[in-house]
Amino acid sequence: MRIAIRHTSHYQYEQPVPYALQRLRLRPQSCPGQTVIDWQVTVDGVEPNVSYVDGLGNRVDFVRHERNKREIVIVAQGTVDTEDRAGIFGVVDGLAPPWVFERETPLTRAGEGIKALAADLRSEDEPLQSLHALMNTIHDRIAYQPGMTDVSTDAETALLNHHGVCQDHAHAFIAVARALRIPARYVSGYLLMDGVAMQTASHAWAEAYLDGLGWVGFDAANNNCPDERYVRIATGLDYRDAMPVSGIRTGQGAETLTVELSVLPVQGQSQSQSQS
Repeated sequence: MRIAIRHTSHYQYEQPVPYALQRLRLRPQSCPGQTVIDWQVTVDGVEPNVSYVDGLGNRVDFVRHERNKREIVIVAQGTVDTEDRAGIFGVVDGLAPPWVFERETPLTRAGEGIKALAADLRSEDEPLQSLHALMNTIHDRIAYQPGMTDVSTDAETALLNHHGVCQDHAHAFIAVARALRIPARYVSGYLLMDGVAMQTASHAWAEAYLDGLGWVGFDAANNNCPDERYVRIATGLDYRDAMPVSGIRTGQGAETLTVELSVLPVQGQSQSQSQS
């Protein structure tokens, strides 16, 4: 399937910003399951001139703003060919080995709720079956309710309060998987949704590493494994490693972010094979 994406982030500031630094994780890369046909990132109409690969293998653009700015507009757009691999990303040599993703973070801490869920799943079942059961359980226990959590909400809180968004579903899945001593990581990206032309946010899901299969994706928010509708952008220990835009700024006043996102199929294009 060929998917066309346009992702606009519009930052507005109550007072002029004298100085700002931003890290942009907005570039998909060709990998198992997807081939990037074309892609461009611009900031206020200009392409960033500093780009690097971080320690987790994500492509990052680094942008510095040194003038008094009242707004910053970031646009990421392009087309990607995808294929359905039944959620299996595979054994892919990267900068970070799987054991790195066994480490707990503040957003994936194992509180009593996470530990109890892990204990319920600790059985004689095959790990893959346990992870599918985990995905089903998190989908049932955390209702999708935008506006009830924020980027600082951890997995334990989302699980105990029974509501959240895709970020919270991913964090809860990762926290339980790590409690089971299974490497798990956060994946940010895009999801093609039937009948939805415009979206207000990008998507997130989790991957767990299993011997013999490698990385396998689980989207607890939608209770399915990633297929040809998914485009991956970045991975990390949690949201903070894979967030689309992060950074610092000086100056006073509030910041307002407006996101416009279209993820649409390109008609008349056949599915292509992915490249690693």
